[in-house]
Amino acid sequence: MMSFDPHISRRHFGLGALSILGTSFPLSPHRAHAANLPSITLRVASFRGMDSTIIPAAGLADFPYNVEFSEFNSGNLIAQAINANAVDMGGWSEIPLVFIAASGARVKIVATIDGPTTNQAVVVPANSPARSFADLKGRKVGYIRSTTAHYFLIRMLQKVGLTFADITPVPLGMSQGLTALKSGSLDAWATYGYVIPLLMADGFGRILESAENILSGHYFIGANPLQLPDPNFRAAAADYINRLGKAYTLLTQNKTRWAKAISPIIQIPEPIVLSDLDAQNRPYRIRPWNDGDIQSAQIVADTFIEQRLIPSRPDLKSVFSNELTALLTG
Repeated sequence: MMSFDPHISRRHFGLGALSILGTSFPLSPHRAHAANLPSITLRVASFRGMDSTIIPAAGLADFPYNVEFSEFNSGNLIAQAINANAVDMGGWSEIPLVFIAASGARVKIVATIDGPTTNQAVVVPANSPARSFADLKGRKVGYIRSTTAHYFLIRMLQKVGLTFADITPVPLGMSQGLTALKSGSLDAWATYGYVIPLLMADGFGRILESAENILSGHYFIGANPLQLPDPNFRAAAADYINRLGKAYTLLTQNKTRWAKAISPIIQIPEPIVLSDLDAQNRPYRIRPWNDGDIQSAQIVADTFIEQRLIPSRPDLKSVFSNELTALLTG
């Protein structure tokens, strides 16, 4: 079961006063009543190269409230941070959602992001003898606990009649997993993100199996329930989510601009980033959550129940909140 550690290290990016990028994105009229927005500080969790990069890149960082970004490399850590009241907002996939519900964590889902499932895969060293997933039997396989990587590794094993007992599973963070694979300490690594095309471009790794058709492509934006009763916070949070959605729309229309913005941040050559963006199987789109999102997440929950990673069916619906639904434009 997912544990929630209140001691979360964070890297801050103050963008509350940033208004030099030129594109205005004012609050809609039904949110204008929130007159004390300058008093609000949104503590937002961001993956490297995501929110804290793409909102300014789209010219949408002229917030009428303060935004303090913190950098994380997995959704489960973001969920931990919200539970610990260390941040107010952040995103993750269905997998942390299941552990949130199972643990009774203090987190609420306020919106859904439909997004790509590309760049989620099991990677092996370039010279690995493994040619099919069944070849990993008895091998040392790294994965990132309580994330999409954890889930799709289970599903891939099931497809070839194997379980975690048939491999040596090694839970590792992103940087530790990368180091272990490149040093030869792992036979395979279940991972996600730009590290995959980078490994391939550098000649260190190749994709053994993609999770593109395993994952649903449903991601969620969570909020701190301690803050949601405040109407000013709700107005600011909804405005932020709407800006993020608009940023995705604008940059999807100009992926060259998108790649140019994030390449120096994630330290991956721009052509590799652009190729990866072009290969996405669907665009990012933010919308209010619906019952179908809960039903999709239940499939994930049932998989973890079968693996005895959670004891019983969690009440997934209890994690979802309609506090921001009427304020979202997606």
